[in-house]
Amino acid sequence: MSSASQAGPSAPRLVVFTGALNHGVRKGIVAIDEALPGAQWLVCLLRPPRTLSAVWRGQKRNLRRSGWRWLVYQAAQLPRRLFGGGAAPDPVPPTPGHEFTLSALAANARVTILRAPDLHAPQVLQRVREFAPDLGLSLGGPILRRALFALPRLGTINLHKGKLPDFRGMPPAFWELWHDQHSVGCSVHSVDDGLDTGALFGETQVQRQRFSSVKGLQLELDEVAIDLTRDCALAVLAGRATPRPQPAGQGRTFRKPSLRQEAELAARLAPPASAAQRLRTLVKDAVSAAQCTAFRIGGKKLLSPRVTVFNYHRVSDEARDNLTAPVEQFDRHMAWAAAHCRVLPIEEVLAMQDRVPPSDRPLVCITFDDGYLDNYSHAAPILRRHGVPASFFVSTGIVSTGRPFPHDQRRGNPPIANMNWDQLREMRRWGFTIGSHTVTHIDCAAESEAVVRQELAQSRDDLRRELGVQEPIFAYPYGGRRHMTRERLQWVKEAGYVGCLSAYGGTNVARVDRWMVLRCADGWGFTDWAFRRRCLGLISDQA
Repeated sequence: MSSASQAGPSAPRLVVFTGALNHGVRKGIVAIDEALPGAQWLVCLLRPPRTLSAVWRGQKRNLRRSGWRWLVYQAAQLPRRLFGGGAAPDPVPPTPGHEFTLSALAANARVTILRAPDLHAPQVLQRVREFAPDLGLSLGGPILRRALFALPRLGTINLHKGKLPDFRGMPPAFWELWHDQHSVGCSVHSVDDGLDTGALFGETQVQRQRFSSVKGLQLELDEVAIDLTRDCALAVLAGRATPRPQPAGQGRTFRKPSLRQEAELAARLAPPASAAQRLRTLVKDAVSAAQCTAFRIGGKKLLSPRVTVFNYHRVSDEARDNLTAPVEQFDRHMAWAAAHCRVLPIEEVLAMQDRVPPSDRPLVCITFDDGYLDNYSHAAPILRRHGVPASFFVSTGIVSTGRPFPHDQRRGNPPIANMNWDQLREMRRWGFTIGSHTVTHIDCAAESEAVVRQELAQSRDDLRRELGVQEPIFAYPYGGRRHMTRERLQWVKEAGYVGCLSAYGGTNVARVDRWMVLRCADGWGFTDWAFRRRCLGLISDQA
């Protein structure tokens, strides 16, 4: 770590107390660090020893709380622990999310990470005193005692994902949904001798959507928490924070729910399904699991190399339709793809026009069409969380206008917000590819030559002017075979595009036709096993 003199006399010094350097904690540190050039960091990471006696005590405690469900849960986790395949590799620049990895944080010369089995041990207290922090941040940390949280000059603030004072304790979102709240909260408060009882520096909320799940809301809370913590930390350091005491004698403290309570809430939140629907899903999953197993134990040697390009539209819990992927499901699918596949940017896929190279891992590419706001607010943070590159094909005449898409009007959907150019510029800085989906989402096969040529040229020019895209890629709206002709594809080439993507299903086997890249859907109707089968390129559906 560089010395304080290297940072300058005004550089703030921050100490972080945490029990896990997970993505949210790392991203929060990066967000504050970007706002405080030259800041010095001491990260105190709790790493208690994992002894057999401690594991046994934990098992007995969970068995008392959850009963037979805990035994079933542990048995279900055993295959994943034995054959899980390990964690996803760290993304490297320019892959989106590379700046939030543990290796990137450790490489920051102004950050020191102190791992300790007890954060209140004398040597840790002494190290914090020597560091002389201006402000302490408790981010996913254990309960802190005054001997530690009072050491920073301005005290310590805690990030609590829950409404205060009504929902103290943990876990985030669960008890608010259990009590049928219309929103879940996020708070930053001073750390005192109580649990989540300190004065409030800032609060925000995430509105519950029609099909919100606990995990989906936790993912959303992770993102709003980063901005809230940054803003509160900056206000405290600048001397402009105005803490508000919590009402005395109010509120309730919750603890981790039992497996029975988790199952009960999941059943309450799940969309209704008939016995026949559940049986069909079970049979389809069994078939997909068998195909995936056969592929892994040698079936892939019998197949030509292939790359699967996924086509998404929305990531939201407001609807359940063929254009929408649930937030929790999308996160789960991207985590699996990052850990088990080689996820490629679309530019690498287009370069496979001669041949798809052999790969030990399935080759996968992620794309989005249209330009809905949830691509920015929900999809992009999840993609960055898992280090997954992706492309977004937008209708440039609808960007920033609030105008509805024609297909949403025909479906009778309520207004759905779209991205603006500032958000697209930010996504491009994050490392995502932005391409064309025409200007007004036209059917390229149905419109006149003059209209098609004008839309191709204007969308191309919009991308160049607003985003600096010099080699635009085109994904034609509606994406079916009947929505593009050989003649009109020639107009796409003449307009200066470097590739064209369809959306009528299938996988790209042996080689990629850069002028008709096959893409398949993923969304609410596809289970985890169906997604994995598609990642392997075991796709038969084409529309």
